[in-house]
Amino acid sequence: MTTSTKSTLTYFKWAFIVTVVGLLLGGYLGWQMTGTVSGTATIFFICAVLAVLEISLSFDNAIVNANKLKEMTPEWQHRFLTWGILIAVFGMRIVFPLLIVVVAANVGPWTAMVMAATEPDRYAQIMKDAHLPIAAFGGTFLMMVGLSFFFDHEKDIHWVRWVEEKIATYSSIKGIEIAFVLVIMLVFSRIIANSDDPALGPEAANVFFSAAIWGLLTFLLVEVLGGILDRSQQMLEGAAKGGFGAFLYLEVLDASFSFDGVIGAFALTSNLFIIAIGLGIGAMYVRSMTIMLVEKGTLAEYRYLEHGAFYAILILSVIMYVQSLFHIPEVITGLGGATLIGISLWSSIRYNKRERANEIEAGHAAKV
Repeated sequence: MTTSTKSTLTYFKWAFIVTVVGLLLGGYLGWQMTGTVSGTATIFFICAVLAVLEISLSFDNAIVNANKLKEMTPEWQHRFLTWGILIAVFGMRIVFPLLIVVVAANVGPWTAMVMAATEPDRYAQIMKDAHLPIAAFGGTFLMMVGLSFFFDHEKDIHWVRWVEEKIATYSSIKGIEIAFVLVIMLVFSRIIANSDDPALGPEAANVFFSAAIWGLLTFLLVEVLGGILDRSQQMLEGAAKGGFGAFLYLEVLDASFSFDGVIGAFALTSNLFIIAIGLGIGAMYVRSMTIMLVEKGTLAEYRYLEHGAFYAILILSVIMYVQSLFHIPEVITGLGGATLIGISLWSSIRYNKRERANEIEAGHAAKV
């Protein structure tokens, strides 16, 4: 793929448009709900904060998406960046919270929708009560994503060498990352079962372990199904790898990333529609960032950026596990991931400068 010459701002054109429309819609909702200028301003502000929350939590998501997208066929790249945004905004920010309430409260979809509109506090409480299985499922899936990157025998670029080189020596052992995740699941299940917290205990431990197993199975099934689908497409079309299987993988990955943001959003507001507006704005910036990373070849230019993203994913997965025991503010989650990516970017820039200096020195030596 040729490197794009488009300006950075061009990539965010639609994100800016969605921001304006979303914030205006948020202001309108605020006026309809409160009928006061201060109430309208508050809702407007919450939408803006939710957008920032989503962006800060999803820096690593954009980088991982870009890494997978560069392997996909142009047709499936386009489908992910069009269909995918609809699934990300409407599926994960509206349908997903509704489905949680449908399952948790054992009500119909329409009842859940009415509850979201007329009883937002009850709706928010059901969402918060469902946090334990969500954290277990999403944390397990993301942990497998992160570990699969590092336990890769073909990986030849190492950022934190003393860690990654040691991991690489064990990467040829089949299923080692699965065994590692299973041990972590068992440890957290035991901690939850023995906790003095009245909200935890043996029953909560069973819920946690069951959801974590489903997270692990989902990762493995998506990997297997993705491989089968992409191989079938390759045989039928003679296409490069990266078709529907890769698309499916990215959608499940997107869902796992958005769990934390959706649940965290209820700390700011219990109104599903305000949450959908704020997180939807943030999701547009994440998609725009993904397109820019792919077309500008940023991942190739900054060699450690991808490593920073996968370290951030591992930390996010651990945080989701720890949140099954006690609450960790979303600002810590977002800043932690952004800091790691920032450090990896700085390390990449330093590496590039050293390489250029060595090339110049080698050129001078050759002339002499």
